[in-house]
Amino acid sequence: MTLLRHLAAEPSRSRGRAYPEDDSGPRGPRDAFQRDRDRIIHSVAFRRLRHKTQVFVAPDGDHYRVRLTHSIEVAQIGRTIARALGLNEDLTEALCLAHDLGHPPFGHAGEDALTEALADVGGFDHNAHSIRLVTRLETPYPTFDGLNLSWEALEGLAKHNGPVVDPGWAMREADRAFDLELETWPSLEAQVAAIADDIAYDNHDIDDGLRAGILDVEALAELPFVAAHWNDIASRHPGLSLERRQRALVRDQIGTMVGDVLDETRRRVRDSGVGSLDEVRAAKRSLVGFSTDLASQERSLKTYLYRNLYNAAVLQPVRCEAQRVVGNLARVYSKDSSLLPENWQCPDDPVAAGRQVGDFIAGMTDPFAIARHRELVGPVELPDRF
Repeated sequence: MTLLRHLAAEPSRSRGRAYPEDDSGPRGPRDAFQRDRDRIIHSVAFRRLRHKTQVFVAPDGDHYRVRLTHSIEVAQIGRTIARALGLNEDLTEALCLAHDLGHPPFGHAGEDALTEALADVGGFDHNAHSIRLVTRLETPYPTFDGLNLSWEALEGLAKHNGPVVDPGWAMREADRAFDLELETWPSLEAQVAAIADDIAYDNHDIDDGLRAGILDVEALAELPFVAAHWNDIASRHPGLSLERRQRALVRDQIGTMVGDVLDETRRRVRDSGVGSLDEVRAAKRSLVGFSTDLASQERSLKTYLYRNLYNAAVLQPVRCEAQRVVGNLARVYSKDSSLLPENWQCPDDPVAAGRQVGDFIAGMTDPFAIARHRELVGPVELPDRF
């Protein structure tokens, strides 16, 4: 089995942190990337993910994924891939756990509404807001703002989906403070985090969609990738109940995707001839990914999920109400900043003030946003089920 240890990020060769730290206090036997992971796990922003929407509004049901459980599942898949490839597991885990920190309440519906509300002050992007959270908005330390993560962790968060060719204001601000080389590819650990995210939500959203009764497994099994696994499970376990067969489907598809990524990544690295982490960053493409055949099947699966789950008619009332809540809160706080908590009072500069409102709303959980809307604007009419 080919290992890629020579291309792994090494904590002992980290480019360091933006702020020098006094390590005289108790720290324990942890390297730089282990500290990054622990700082993320102990952050307020990470805890808030337990009440932020993945697909279904968080208060709806105990068994549906939320941003927190999704991030943990991404980390499990990411660590599996990193270990099999000989990459740094701690950096991979840190990036997987932090990749969704910047999501506002109500998932992508909330992000769309916040982007529109902040259009005059530069808009909103959840990935850039993740960077803003860990570099500025989290304040657990006495001598600097942010979590002071390593350069490698910040780079991975900024670029896990590839080079950032058109950074927004928040990303530019972070890059000016600590040059993240936005035009290059990130480490293999960051690329693993990105593909682990795809694998997790492709399959766990199927699980939630089937559980909710929005997806139909027979219709889903018309996709060749799903059909192959669905039929194989029936052959291996004749008479298996529908529920157990559905859960086996999700499990087997994850296994197939992970195995494909391992084989394809080894092939790409071999064919590219890269021999160092610097050469990984200078490569003209991602070195971690699906094979051509599986990439095509995965795109078909995503297309199906967007049409039949994410944009399902039954979820549209929830999406519309969520956008109304976020939009109304942005208008109310922008009109009267005295409604914000004292430590969030807006500066005189209108652009900075607008972005401050965005920061405050983006940090809200679903229940907190609902409560503030009821307090400041009026009722929230979310359907009972989703």
